[in-house]
Amino acid sequence: MRVTRRGFLTGVAATAASGVSLGGYAFAIEPRFRLVVARHAVESPAWPRRYPALRIAVLSDLHACDPWMPVGRIDEIVDRALKLEPDVVVVLGDFAAGLRRFRTREVEPEDWAKPLSRLSAPLGVHAVLGNHDWWTDVDAVRFGLKRAGIPVYENDAMRLNHRGRKFWIAGLGDQIAMQNNQGGFRGVDDLPGTLEAAGDGFPVVLMAHEPDIFVDVPGEQVAVTLAGHTHGGQIRLPGLGRPVIPSQYGDRFAYGHIVENDRHLVVSAGLGCSILPVRFGVPPEITLVTLRSRSA
Repeated sequence: MRVTRRGFLTGVAATAASGVSLGGYAFAIEPRFRLVVARHAVESPAWPRRYPALRIAVLSDLHACDPWMPVGRIDEIVDRALKLEPDVVVVLGDFAAGLRRFRTREVEPEDWAKPLSRLSAPLGVHAVLGNHDWWTDVDAVRFGLKRAGIPVYENDAMRLNHRGRKFWIAGLGDQIAMQNNQGGFRGVDDLPGTLEAAGDGFPVVLMAHEPDIFVDVPGEQVAVTLAGHTHGGQIRLPGLGRPVIPSQYGDRFAYGHIVENDRHLVVSAGLGCSILPVRFGVPPEITLVTLRSRSA
């Protein structure tokens, strides 16, 4: 078929218009106005058969700043999470803004603490810190979480009781908290110490900001590892996948429910944006994990 100059230019114009439209959606709509609930059923051999299922609401990577994650948006997220009626809520770090440009201002910790203080669940609300919290003002983030009444775990654990059955909620220190002299990063994480704190044989739900620690997590006691950080790549293109994933393992721990050697990891796509206020194909999400025994 012969393509005329007019037809060629019409096609180019349509492609350009489509690109502008998709770019506008990725920049203005998906990161700011979409919110989904991603549900994952985890059947773990480390969760005993006699234990009832545990519903865990996971919030991660708020990156509070205007206009992308204002206080009103955080209020909306909290309302949606409460409607899920989870048994426990975990918040997996990066409360601080991840955008140095393309923002009008940071939302101060005392401001984002107000909506987060409304989070509640029968087994409480628990948090770890993320790399951006450390890279900005970690003391201010700790202050905000204290104002919200949310305990921060750093290589520590607390024993909880779910309908008469005991388990541990444990939180790992951030794995890339500080830059070293060689231009890389060093963490404040201590996985052996964290698991030692939960050392009496009851199953463990492990909170971590970055998912890369999963390669070292033992499966005998840890029923599930929960992580954020990657934002699911923020962009997922049809046929091309995720161009950028902030993990040394690439796509391996990019997003979702990952099972390796009977060990379970769930990586949330998170809620905010880092570097650029863009999301495409990876909408902001609240992650709802239902943990149960394999035999159940």
